[in-house]
Amino acid sequence: MRSLLFVPGDSPKKLDKCLASGADTLLLDLEDSVAPSAKIGARATVRDFLKSAVKEKKRPAFYVRINSLDTGLADGDLDVVLEGKPDGILLPKSNGHQDLVLLDAKITAREAIHGLPDGSTKVMVLVTETPLSVFTLGTYKGASDRLTGLSWAALDLAVAVNAETYRLENGDYTPPYQVARALGLFAAHAANVLAIDTPYLNFRDEAGLKKESEEARRDGFHGKMAIHPAQVAIINEVFTPNTEAIKRAQAIVDAFAANPGAGTIGVDGNMLDRPHLIRAEKLLATAKAAGII
Repeated sequence: MRSLLFVPGDSPKKLDKCLASGADTLLLDLEDSVAPSAKIGARATVRDFLKSAVKEKKRPAFYVRINSLDTGLADGDLDVVLEGKPDGILLPKSNGHQDLVLLDAKITAREAIHGLPDGSTKVMVLVTETPLSVFTLGTYKGASDRLTGLSWAALDLAVAVNAETYRLENGDYTPPYQVARALGLFAAHAANVLAIDTPYLNFRDEAGLKKESEEARRDGFHGKMAIHPAQVAIINEVFTPNTEAIKRAQAIVDAFAANPGAGTIGVDGNMLDRPHLIRAEKLLATAKAAGII
């Protein structure tokens, strides 16, 4: 997953339009982008959209962001949207693995009700939206076989602690949110799932989005969330390996394959060891998933 685009779940027009956005994943939102008065109706809108769209052969993945477990709305969200057979659920404001375990159980019951294969509905989790969540980031490993990715967040965390801002004048994150970002990244890799970067909220600032996406890729994130279709192309470009990188990765893999007993290999005048092989294999897997090899 390179690009994950949020789409308000109460707008059939926006849902249909975003099918052509080029995003790898659409995050059909029942939470922050939907007004309280529209949340009940949005469930049916998302369900009906899913029933139609999941039949398409060429389509993005569909995840539904439900309301958080402490709102009293999550059960109703799941009751309705699981009828539409989404690929996954995005859990907001998680406070640790216990929330993931609880969600897993809720989904399991509804898969049985709707005749879905057990475990077929995957889960991604937003892991730094509350102060408590920052202290439980290492608990997700092994909590659920449904887990496919973790994403960190800055805005909700800043609101929770009454921060005046979470960005410096130059656009960089302030120190507390640099910590949250780093810990979210490491938590995802510790759990062996995708690390997804938080959205860049100024959708008109293409240069800023590209810079932040490149920094995320550099640091080990697999993809980035988006809040506007105009952001998708930039995110996809940044997180898609280029021809030169693919060629070098393949050369490393080929060199180790030709010398299976070697601990180090010389490639283009550089001595490389097993971590270089692992990184090359991951890059080729990313390229394959993007359909470019």
